[in-house]
Amino acid sequence: MAPFKAQNVSNNSCVCDAGGEIAQPQFFAAESISLKTSPLMNPVLLKSGRDNRASLIINGYPTQEQDAQKYYANIDILKPIVKEAFEKLSQEYEHIVAEGAGSPVELNLMDKDLSNIYIAQEFNTKIILVADIEKGGVFASIWGVYNLLPTRLKKNVIGVIINKFQGDATLFDKGREIIEEEFGLKVLGLIPYRALNLGFEDAQSLINYTQHKPDTKINVGIIRLPHISNFTDFEPLINDEEIMVTFINSPAQFKIFDLIVIPGTKCTISDLRWLKNMGFDMALSSYRGKVLGICGGYEMMFTTLLDKEGVEEEPLSQEDGLGYIDETLCFEKKKSVSKGIYKQFSMQLRGYEIHHGSASQAYFQNKNIYGTFIHGLFDNDNFRHFLFSQISPAYKGYNFTQFKADKIASYCAFINDNLDLETIMWEIG
Repeated sequence: MAPFKAQNVSNNSCVCDAGGEIAQPQFFAAESISLKTSPLMNPVLLKSGRDNRASLIINGYPTQEQDAQKYYANIDILKPIVKEAFEKLSQEYEHIVAEGAGSPVELNLMDKDLSNIYIAQEFNTKIILVADIEKGGVFASIWGVYNLLPTRLKKNVIGVIINKFQGDATLFDKGREIIEEEFGLKVLGLIPYRALNLGFEDAQSLINYTQHKPDTKINVGIIRLPHISNFTDFEPLINDEEIMVTFINSPAQFKIFDLIVIPGTKCTISDLRWLKNMGFDMALSSYRGKVLGICGGYEMMFTTLLDKEGVEEEPLSQEDGLGYIDETLCFEKKKSVSKGIYKQFSMQLRGYEIHHGSASQAYFQNKNIYGTFIHGLFDNDNFRHFLFSQISPAYKGYNFTQFKADKIASYCAFINDNLDLETIMWEIG
């Protein structure tokens, strides 16, 4: 069984075992069940950029930037690419779990819907409707989606899962009765809301993380850039009982933090200008705690940022950086996409790189200032201990890899307990 999403829109991506990048949800799903990750699992990825444009990534590698109008005008070119990816995965795996995207019944866009309608029709897939009850309107959502589906797809709907339920489950007994008897759809599960704090897909899911940490030793502030990306970098901190994590929008908050992180971003120069307009540059210049830049945040640390070829801005665009590193960082059209083990900060670190910025220094360390292109930095127990034990000698750390495996196993068991897997497996044969 393998995860799949024909098209995803996310700035949170990871580098596959087979090379190239895919969106975090498909990477996380595959990694969680020990599958080798492949661009086939997410053949079309859109990363938002400047001026309402997006970087179009096909089978793991960037092709061009497009606005929505041009993207939809060329949608038929993408269908064979999506079809080929699905077929190749089907040759390797017995079942494919194809995730949809948003509403499958936007009537004006159904002929352009790769993730929902195209896949369902092309491969005659079984369909499970997942309804989020958290925001209300769940009955209208289920009824409306089912009845607006193309007639030939209605017969493939095997049931409904109600997601993010809060409160006494018996209060939904009448709701289950309405859905099954009046709508004619089987309820396959009522999933209570439970935060996972892993596998964040986008900025919206990021704000749903939870922290209950009465005995924290260290406060970490992460600047919430407008185009923040790869924020799964911070899952080890969000789940660390010794660290309190806060995403910050104002430099006035600096004084309470032991470490300020400038995270990755899809639009480095644009977000650098925002950072300076907000006064973060002045606050950083007088800040006496530790500062860490990751990928785009690291790129901002150079004296000058130069976009010679118009990768992010107009050709030859130039912006003054934060000045920690006396060098000009240049953006190259060829994107660095790699994963492996890196020798940085006098230790071996496992991680991955996704960036257009090019510099002679792969990482930087000078007193309290640190910078690197590597994503997944905090996944390394040795790096967290190296950094945080300097802030608090009492910091102990934990085994994040084992924690993550245990958390995923526990969450899967929780889902299984609230899902009618027997019916689902019978329906898909």
